[in-house]
Amino acid sequence: MTSHENRRQVLYWRLLARLFDPEERVSLESASVAVVEDVDLPSALLDPTVSVDTVVQRHPELAEKFDRLMVLDADEERDGAAEVSRAALVSKLLLNVFADQPGAVTAERLARWQADVGWLERALGCAPGSLRGRRAGQRPDSGAAGVDLDALGSELADFEAELVDRMQLREVLADSTLAARLTPSMSLIEQLLRDKSNLSGVALANAKALIRRFVDEVAEVLRTEVEKASVGTVDRSVPPKRVFRNLDVDRTIWKNLVNWNPDEQRLYVDRLYYHRTARLRTPQRLIAVVDQSGSMVDSMVNCAILASIFAGLPKVDVHLIAYDTKALDLTPWVQDPFETLLRTQLGGGTDGMVAMELLRPKIAEPRNTVVVWISDFYEMQVDTLFDAMTSIHRSGAKFIPVGSVSSGSRGAVNPWFRQRFKDLGIPVISGHITKLVHELKAFLTA
Repeated sequence: MTSHENRRQVLYWRLLARLFDPEERVSLESASVAVVEDVDLPSALLDPTVSVDTVVQRHPELAEKFDRLMVLDADEERDGAAEVSRAALVSKLLLNVFADQPGAVTAERLARWQADVGWLERALGCAPGSLRGRRAGQRPDSGAAGVDLDALGSELADFEAELVDRMQLREVLADSTLAARLTPSMSLIEQLLRDKSNLSGVALANAKALIRRFVDEVAEVLRTEVEKASVGTVDRSVPPKRVFRNLDVDRTIWKNLVNWNPDEQRLYVDRLYYHRTARLRTPQRLIAVVDQSGSMVDSMVNCAILASIFAGLPKVDVHLIAYDTKALDLTPWVQDPFETLLRTQLGGGTDGMVAMELLRPKIAEPRNTVVVWISDFYEMQVDTLFDAMTSIHRSGAKFIPVGSVSSGSRGAVNPWFRQRFKDLGIPVISGHITKLVHELKAFLTA
């Protein structure tokens, strides 16, 4: 074994000791300092209390070294010293993100952790915010070979949720300076929605501002996904708009070829032709039913945002129902996901039949109706609810059961319901929110 391999092993053993066996780490600390200094790296890389931002500010030349640091390129050759440097940088990222630090969690500490996660995403070749689901419509890129990014994203979301749980959130929100340091995330939004009834004054205003920021960020990404859809077949009864962006250049040239002057080498255009952009659209009704129990908060947030985006499409009539043991018709606020979320009450059990009573009268034309039911399907009235769902499916309405519309593909589904939906020919969608977007686009733009 070469000296470089020995040094790299020292750094990785220290990493494991820091994470899992604090008693063993003391003997490795001095050896690690010597290794880092030997490859001309700053000793701050060994201190998990120093953020990556701080290290890079002091040593700007290190910034580019983090780019795709953990993405393995089979054609790239690294010498022994480069591999030792890589081990030091990787250890820094993993310790800063996953090593739990004792003491109170402050807004500054949470923001520092979120920034370190951003550097980890950068090292994995992922889009900013994609791993811990801050942008719900954006999936992680392929990233580092051999790394399950969905699983890693779930772990990061859980770690962040634990940090948020340990914060004195009400005190932070009461101080506008501290609240401004918070970066909105799903974990933070969940806590704000759960605690909103206990907030007032400045704290409530700051909480609403954070929710609004998160909603706007997610909506921007999801709106792009929705707008990628085709919007139906061309309506040839409507004349084309005679504007430059609709100009059909190929057809214009072809139709005017008879006016070609070979002597002047010039084409004279008598008539311009334009693309037809009007589409035939049948009015469609989208009814989203969302389980708002504690286990489904991610879905509730994403669905409220998604419903508002589809509500903005022409000739799409969107209705939104939330339920636990009681049902709430949120349709009057469906255009504004911020107002929708403020009216939710997260928690409680799940009795889908209360939502079914609100849903049935809304299905006026089954063939033009899509029902999206989002839940983990751990219900109080299992057989009765499934029979009612089967009746909707057989009426001609499109029924889409969804186990989750999360950003990180997490969430368990009652296996009893999963099997029966499969037998019915409508398997449960469970995974990233873009799966639901594609299903809805296929129905609403057909």
